[in-house]
Amino acid sequence: MTLGFVRPARLDDVVEIARIQLTTWRVAYRRLLPKHILDQLDEEWITRRWREAITEPPSPAHRVLVAIEQIDAPGSESGAGPESSYVVGFAASGPADDTALAPDEDHNTLDKAFESTVAITDLLVEPRWGRRGHGSRLLAASVDLWRTDGFTTALAWTFADDRVTRQFLQSAGWAPDGARRSLDVDDMLVPQIRWHTSLEADSEDPVIAT
Repeated sequence: MTLGFVRPARLDDVVEIARIQLTTWRVAYRRLLPKHILDQLDEEWITRRWREAITEPPSPAHRVLVAIEQIDAPGSESGAGPESSYVVGFAASGPADDTALAPDEDHNTLDKAFESTVAITDLLVEPRWGRRGHGSRLLAASVDLWRTDGFTTALAWTFADDRVTRQFLQSAGWAPDGARRSLDVDDMLVPQIRWHTSLEADSEDPVIAT
């Protein structure tokens, strides 16, 4: 039997989170970003970044969650036998800061404009564990925590040509909000679009766990 669930990230998850980020970027973004940039990603730097995010978050509202797939060993009955658990994905989010803004938006009004807004900074599932509901569980768990924290709106940036992530967010009730930007990646401009959704219970377009 296979069981999927989500929990807060722990220090001993750091190496797996960094590995998943590297693997997923190199597979999912190989047609979006230059190969030499993906090949040069620094695993040690990424690992340090996640260690700090988990052990020293800027605020209690900055969270890192991991998706777990738990597999019972053959022959076990009702989950009583040996199990294997794998970290298969993760999500990171926190109060929206200036990185959530588009270049043409006024950074001086950030606090007023986004005072009740949370931003997803990462939501990745390793490709070999895809299509098993892990992304939806990560998003649903994040939404529950955002509402508990009092956020009323959520934002996320995606690459404009990242069809998989765009379809995932759209199926969960998110929509583009009209903001756009381009990342300068080794003199190559990679366009991104921003998505948003309301977290309020009476919203006409609530976040849906798919």
